[in-house]
Amino acid sequence: MSSMGIRKCALSSSAFRKLKEYYDNREAASEKWRMQGRKVVGELGADVPDEYIIAAGMLPVRIYAAPKECLPEAERFLEYAFDPMMRAKFEKIADGTYAREIDALAVSNSTDVIIRLYLYLRELHRVEPERPLPEMAFIDWLFTRNRLHQERNEFIMQKFMKTIEKWSGSPLSEKAVETAAKLCNRDREALRRMGRLRHGGEVHISGSEALVIIGSAFFMEREEHLKLVEEVVKEAEEWPSLDGIRVFYTGSVQEDTELYDMVENCGCVIVGEDHDWGDRFYDRDFMTEYGAVRGAADCYMMREFSSKKAFVSQRVEAINRQADRTGAQAVFFYNNIYEEAASWDYPEQKKSLEARGIKTACFAKMQWPCGKNEELEERIREAAEKWK
Repeated sequence: MSSMGIRKCALSSSAFRKLKEYYDNREAASEKWRMQGRKVVGELGADVPDEYIIAAGMLPVRIYAAPKECLPEAERFLEYAFDPMMRAKFEKIADGTYAREIDALAVSNSTDVIIRLYLYLRELHRVEPERPLPEMAFIDWLFTRNRLHQERNEFIMQKFMKTIEKWSGSPLSEKAVETAAKLCNRDREALRRMGRLRHGGEVHISGSEALVIIGSAFFMEREEHLKLVEEVVKEAEEWPSLDGIRVFYTGSVQEDTELYDMVENCGCVIVGEDHDWGDRFYDRDFMTEYGAVRGAADCYMMREFSSKKAFVSQRVEAINRQADRTGAQAVFFYNNIYEEAASWDYPEQKKSLEARGIKTACFAKMQWPCGKNEELEERIREAAEKWK
């Protein structure tokens, strides 16, 4: 049965259905890959360069949270102040699930909680070396944008390239990285064309449909993803246009479509977002003329500001830019419990947006998964009425 945010016209597309199959069955490609004797690298954090992993002949896959009633490893080792999605990810790593599904784990310091999670996993490996944990590497980016810090980031990329060579067992050449970067850039361009069908004069792709199109990239071969996205974009130009309230989403990462379905079931259409399972994934190309090292540092550190690694003034400017770019009539702020730091930006963002005629609503300290929040859809519907 299709969700309210994913329409029959999308499900009638064989290319979209294939993307959704990878999005829903997230281990399918990696299982096939490993059965063929090839390696899979898990990514925890949104700033791991896919290009290096692909260039080395390995498959990058995103670590994702699976809702479970019981999280014995998280209960044993983590404080309750870890947000629920991160607790669920820790569980799948610590209980050996990912040791059976990936060959190595690359962790980027994309958020403070990911840094803590890495330190806990490292210590867990030290005190329980027999525990089945994947081999890990930590990418310690500097997020401030000055030349000195960018030079250090290039050094960090050199170290990560050596790690990739160790994992793959082969040297990583400039040419191989350039080829992988060109592939990823073509995929980003295809996703940008998809994005224009979300926030152009007419909206042809819903937010839930977009999450599937984007997020499937995290669980399949990039070349196949590119081919399928190009097919979907051509077909989507003929899909019926959507006339709901144009909403920009910001806040906690949405790793499935449940929340977007609720919003779009309330007469809205999500035309963009700034989280790492959405628009931010394809924000900036890898500049191949910079070379393998500088190109990666530029691509991953000069993207639109992350909601988790930016100053308030930067976040205000970023949300204004993105609201304008997508033609948003309202901005929906939504943060899970123990992710309150992002909501600290809200007062200044709200002031700036509403001064420009863009309405807002803020939902903070929310349970995860979102279906745990009582009467959430009714609350969203009330907000949508105010946005009209």
